Amino acid sequence: MLLQLPLPTPATLTAKLPIIRTVRSCHNPPLRLPSSASLSIPENPTVFPPVNQSVAAIVFGDGSESRLYPLTKRRSGGAIPIAANYRLIDVVVSNCINSNITKIYALTQFNSTSLNSHLFRAYSGIGLGKEGSVEVIAAYQSLEDQGWFQGTADAIRRCLWVLEEYPILEFLILPGHHLYRMDYQKLMEAHRNNNADITISTVSCAVGNRDPGFGFLKVNSRNQVLEFRERPHREPLNSITAEGSMKSGNDAYHYFGSMGIYVIKRDIMIKLLTEYFPKANEITSEIIPGAISKGMKVQSYTFNGYWEDMRSIEAFYQANMDVTKRSTLGFSFYDKDSPIYTLPRCLPPTLITDAEVTDSVIGDGCILNRCKVKGSVVGMHTRIEDGAIVEDSVLMGSDFYQADHLERCRMDGKSDEIPIGIGKDSYIRKAIVDKNARIGKNVQIVNKRNVQEGNREADGFVISGGIVIVLRSAVIPDCSVI
Repeated sequence: MLLQLPLPTPATLTAKLPIIRTVRSCHNPPLRLPSSASLSIPENPTVFPPVNQSVAAIVFGDGSESRLYPLTKRRSGGAIPIAANYRLIDVVVSNCINSNITKIYALTQFNSTSLNSHLFRAYSGIGLGKEGSVEVIAAYQSLEDQGWFQGTADAIRRCLWVLEEYPILEFLILPGHHLYRMDYQKLMEAHRNNNADITISTVSCAVGNRDPGFGFLKVNSRNQVLEFRERPHREPLNSITAEGSMKSGNDAYHYFGSMGIYVIKRDIMIKLLTEYFPKANEITSEIIPGAISKGMKVQSYTFNGYWEDMRSIEAFYQANMDVTKRSTLGFSFYDKDSPIYTLPRCLPPTLITDAEVTDSVIGDGCILNRCKVKGSVVGMHTRIEDGAIVEDSVLMGSDFYQADHLERCRMDGKSDEIPIGIGKDSYIRKAIVDKNARIGKNVQIVNKRNVQEGNREADGFVISGGIVIVLRSAVIPDCSVI
């Protein structure tokens, strides 16, 4: 049995974590292009200031077209709970903190309430130097721009006035819903040693037949990006990767998948967004190909570690299942040298009463009665009643306790409302149960008919890739069979 390690106390985090500044919206500011005096460009190009003084990270919470629906029905991808105690955004922010990058901006728009709240609560009041901060920049409208952010490039362009507050040299652009552990300082070192205008973090397409969804890069033997291309929906992935053995003149080239992680020089970013492509909306599909067409030096940096971009329910489910295994193939939340930070919570320890728990991760503040839990992730505040069986499932938990009060009401004949949690003698297998769901007594959630895709939102659940997803706050009546 794997029990979730206790969260670091505020005292232990003080040496690492940055402060978070008040959530703000950008209200009709003038665009201020940087002067040469504001940039601390070193005279000797081989000597650069530390990354905490010269790099600003821009984190995107996720777009509106996430394939993680219905988990993104009321939240952005970065706010999705994972591994019992965390949210996906914590992984990216922790990578920044562990890489000594302390100027972090989170640009949010789609279903951002939960994400903004988490960032503000998780990283407030704990400082790292005078300049360190995690700042949430919410989407906005102004007299000049009546619509919301139209994409990643448009969002950065409209918030340049905020991003220019510090005299930084590079922007590090990061998706906020990926699962990986990376030392960004090595990425920055490669970018600077190559004197690149843009550096793109890439993965090998051949490994696991990966389709990262951020396009494919044609790279020569010097790691220079020659071409960017998106895979047509009907084109097999192997038709692209097979070209990796071909040659252009005397120079062999290969195709790599983009991770959506970019390092861009500050002055190059401003020129691309305001001079060369002032109408471009997306970094991936417009700005990067445009930079290549302009002859800018675009380099590839190959990442060889575990990486999952959570582009499907199946990927999210498998990533959680990997947490319960002792193998080293998945992502580890137990790395003491690169910890994953999150919101410190004052929750009681999990109470296990005559329960059988094997190969599972149990979050804080759970109440497990005489039940069986096997190969599952059980989120905070989860209550599982007598006789219930949970196998190979992800329970996201709840925001509060409720069962005791309702159970007393039911015993007194005053209420027939189903409490939050897993009811008595229910059986859940290969399912994702979102927060605050109410599973009644003698319920079976096992995908009995082996349905691969199905939308039953009116009944409180969706099936994707054969996995049953019980919606947030859904009510599954007693004796239901799914």
